[in-house]
Amino acid sequence: MTQLFKLDSVSVSFGPITALTGCSLEIQAGDRLALIGANGSGKSTLLRCLHGLIQPVKGHIEKDTNARQAMLFQSPYLLRASVQNNIALGLWLKGAPWRQARADALQALARVGLAELALRNAKALSGGQQQRVALARAWALKPQVLLLDEPTSSLDPAAKREVERLMAEFSDAGMTLVFSSHNLGQVKRLASRVIYLEYGRPIADLPTDAFFGGPLPPAAANFLKGELV
Repeated sequence: MTQLFKLDSVSVSFGPITALTGCSLEIQAGDRLALIGANGSGKSTLLRCLHGLIQPVKGHIEKDTNARQAMLFQSPYLLRASVQNNIALGLWLKGAPWRQARADALQALARVGLAELALRNAKALSGGQQQRVALARAWALKPQVLLLDEPTSSLDPAAKREVERLMAEFSDAGMTLVFSSHNLGQVKRLASRVIYLEYGRPIADLPTDAFFGGPLPPAAANFLKGELV
């Protein structure tokens, strides 16, 4: 199995705030890895480190530089332009000719069921539609790794189901998923592996069935029971 990431004692600080401390883990191709933990536990910081947006102050990150990756943020940023052009721009910046970028953008929109909204202003879409556009924009780049930060946190139940369906389909097609979530039902449905973080450090790293059905470190067990320190 191909190793995509290896973190060795990674620490990240923002001024006096320590967001990750001594974080060590490995991520393999094909993983469907869920990051869970309370607000401030380091989930978003870890995702940004994996994507290269934040550099550790201590420790080391090894990554497979041949593996293309994309990241979906909790609140996707969309330009005040057509849905199609929001996707095409990313492809154009990657070097695709503009006409080809627009054609590929339309294909990506069809992949998430939004081709009919291609000419609509992206800012006029609902939250669920915007998240699907962001997924289409990520998918259009043909990543082997997709990082997602709370991808359904602000969506209604129907929109959540649609985003989860797309995530599952992407994974079934061979994409590696690493996502943070507060929705434990979503974690059970989508993840093959769960990491519980507390104060910026992985406390438990287990297959999903073992995490929800077996013995856990006290901190992780208390989290599942809703008993946060």
